[in-house]
Amino acid sequence: MKNIIIVDKNNFNLNVLKSKCPVLVDFWAEWCGPCKIISNNLKELSKDFLNKIIIAKINIEKNPEFLQKYNIRSIPTLILFKQKIIIGKIIGVTSKEKIKDFIFKNL
Repeated sequence: MKNIIIVDKNNFNLNVLKSKCPVLVDFWAEWCGPCKIISNNLKELSKDFLNKIIIAKINIEKNPEFLQKYNIRSIPTLILFKQKIIIGKIIGVTSKEKIKDFIFKNL
């Protein structure tokens, strides 16, 4: 996962909100089966979007304050941030192609 960074409450502001580049954040948990599917899709997509976006993962069990802050009601949830602004959101299992289209439409 060298093209994917892990974020938490200590580095979220720096790595996501202050990033010059768009950041796709995967809100997930260890016990979540659908999260594993999304994770595999993101691993594959990370190569396609190298130097275009940052893909970040945040474990909501270890960082529960983000659930309310970003209105996360279901996981997996992907949120695309661009200079502190939420550009779009995907909730639930989504195909690699749909995630790719979502990113291209919002870059």
